[in-house]
Amino acid sequence: MAIVNSEIKQKTIEKEVSLTGVGLHTGKEVTLTFKPAPANFGFAFKRIDLEGCPVIEADANYVTNTQRGTCLEKNGVTIQTCEHVLAAFMGLDIDNAIIELDNAEPPIMDGSSKFFVEAIEKAGVVVLEAFREEYVVKDVISYTDEESGSEILVMPAKEYQVTAMVDFGTKVLGTQNATLNHLSGFKKDISDSRTFSFLHELESLLEHGLIKGGDLNNAIVYVDKELSPETMEKLQVAFNKDKITVKPNGILDNLTLHHPNEAARHKLLDVIGDLALIGTRIRGKVIANKPGHFVNTQFAKKMSKLIKNERRNNVPEVDLNQSPLMDINQIMEMLPHRQPFLLIDKIFELSDSHVLGMKNVTMNEEFFKGHFPGAPVMPGVLIVEAMAQTGGILVLSTVPDPENYLTFFMKIDKVKFKQKVVPGDTLIFKCSLITPIRRGICHMQGYAYANGKLCAEAELMAQISKIK
Repeated sequence: MAIVNSEIKQKTIEKEVSLTGVGLHTGKEVTLTFKPAPANFGFAFKRIDLEGCPVIEADANYVTNTQRGTCLEKNGVTIQTCEHVLAAFMGLDIDNAIIELDNAEPPIMDGSSKFFVEAIEKAGVVVLEAFREEYVVKDVISYTDEESGSEILVMPAKEYQVTAMVDFGTKVLGTQNATLNHLSGFKKDISDSRTFSFLHELESLLEHGLIKGGDLNNAIVYVDKELSPETMEKLQVAFNKDKITVKPNGILDNLTLHHPNEAARHKLLDVIGDLALIGTRIRGKVIANKPGHFVNTQFAKKMSKLIKNERRNNVPEVDLNQSPLMDINQIMEMLPHRQPFLLIDKIFELSDSHVLGMKNVTMNEEFFKGHFPGAPVMPGVLIVEAMAQTGGILVLSTVPDPENYLTFFMKIDKVKFKQKVVPGDTLIFKCSLITPIRRGICHMQGYAYANGKLCAEAELMAQISKIK
């Protein structure tokens, strides 16, 4: 398994676009607005109806409930049924977007992703400068829910592919399969596949006051039991219909299936939407057997954790014998630091979004005189400082006259130290932008490696300021 920067550039939408509808479970009218977002932003929901307009990132670790859709919660603020919206963005190969809404649940529309896809296409697509990061699957990774028998796995493949296999154990629906071999086929083959429910589930949901926004135009209802006159009457009231009947194919009337295997296609749509919560693109084939929101999001959490660990332990391969991009003299032309506080020796890589630097740690360092006599260890704060100086090269490379600027720390967060650094070690530093540099403010993720292992990590925020 490996995390790579692909040759594909990230995308966002060109302009904002809105659509209005009702939430399936809340029954409340909601306006949904898609807005452009910068590179490396990902997807995030913004509740503009609440004080402070809180933001909930599309992150598997925020999943709190999967009963009737995927629910995200952060600091007590929730987003219900996020999967159809996320599936639309993923299906159209978009990487970054702000999703604003004035209620807790996106509109159900027709129960598919079709209307979200149309809105995104109306907004247009913009290609950004940053390259897309992908997680290349080398081995099979799986998650099994022992209680339900559901299983989801990913295996090596040349591109992102998804297969959903469903078996509901009912005569009316039985076993169905659906496969998406190329994301380019999402709009035509998957996006219009609507959500569905069995009659026995529907009765329970209605009794508990759920699916208030449901009607026969946004949910396929499979009749898996005898439809009694009493149940028929309840459904007529719930759906505001004078008459309800069962079609020969076992579904309630007033709609026609878009595909014979529409149920399996919708389950595949849900898988794509739920796995968007991983936060990193996957290069591999996903096979989901009896998928559901619980198993989907548990798998997403597992993948998210694996990728996070892989990113930490993804030691950059650097040929220390090659000619560096910048030697110590070129570094001093850009950075104001000088001995004994210049803590990097070479720069090997520098792009718009990352930098790779190096320091040889020798016994001649001033700090070893007192830290500690007889047991020299490089202070953790100086490892972070060296990491920040490496990041300083990145941020100062964005101005034409870096010698006229200074960099100042604004914030250090999530600092962790994993390994000691001692005389004789070679430190490799990698800093990557978390968000694009704006108004001279740089927010980056930094890693320090020694002896082929991660020894420190931190999120750093710094600002460059012109020397007066």
